[in-house]
Amino acid sequence: MTTFCVMKLLCQATRNEKGYAKRFFGTLLTQTTQKGIFSPFCMVVPDPGKTTVFGLAQPFCTAEKSRREPKQKTAFGSVGRRIPYRILHIINQDGESLGNMHRADALRLMDQHDLKLVLLRENVEPPVYRLMTGQQIHEEQLKRAEKKKASSKTVLVQKELSFSSAIAKNDLETKTKQIAHWIEKKYHVKVTIRQAKDSNTDMFILFDRILETVSDKATYLSKPKAIKEGTGTCILRHMSVKELQAYQKAEKQKNSTVNQGGSEDQKSSELPQ
Repeated sequence: MTTFCVMKLLCQATRNEKGYAKRFFGTLLTQTTQKGIFSPFCMVVPDPGKTTVFGLAQPFCTAEKSRREPKQKTAFGSVGRRIPYRILHIINQDGESLGNMHRADALRLMDQHDLKLVLLRENVEPPVYRLMTGQQIHEEQLKRAEKKKASSKTVLVQKELSFSSAIAKNDLETKTKQIAHWIEKKYHVKVTIRQAKDSNTDMFILFDRILETVSDKATYLSKPKAIKEGTGTCILRHMSVKELQAYQKAEKQKNSTVNQGGSEDQKSSELPQ
């Protein structure tokens, strides 16, 4: 009887132990599965004569995908013989499609015609390559450089000034200095003048005075014109390099002519009467 009771208690203890272990490991696996982390159990046996040791392996996460660094855009040019793709779509030097072919065939074709392979489009299947001569590659590089330079030009800035033809002399000088400052920054300057009824100065004369003050660096983009009765406008811009050179050359010739005329007048005055 005693033996039977002892065996019954041992069986019950074994069942309870299994139930506790099942509940514990079941809860742990449920939590790790919800988080996307799998922690497989490993069994470590340091020595055959010792007790088996259970432990948790290092968690492995599948929730986050590996992030690939974006590919840097390669410069336009020959790729040489190192081609990472097996099948290529080839275009010949005349721009005609040769269809898909193995990279070995593309390299053989390149060697036969003494051409170079250039990658055109990589984000398609299969990638597109073109057979080109060295001269064609050079010309295409120049075109792309010019296009990039044109797209990177700064946005044009236009400033505006408006005043009356009855403006005081000091105020006109201040506004002219402001115009010269903007012109030096390569801005366009729109000047609007209103013809005052009590002013004897014509607004078109004021336009000419302003241009004369900044004539060493500015010229008309839009010549003075009447936009409505009693109001005129013009747009000034900075001169180009060629225009500046032509202006400086003209001024130099003008000064030399004036100096030559002055010296001749002085010589004639020194002649005996």
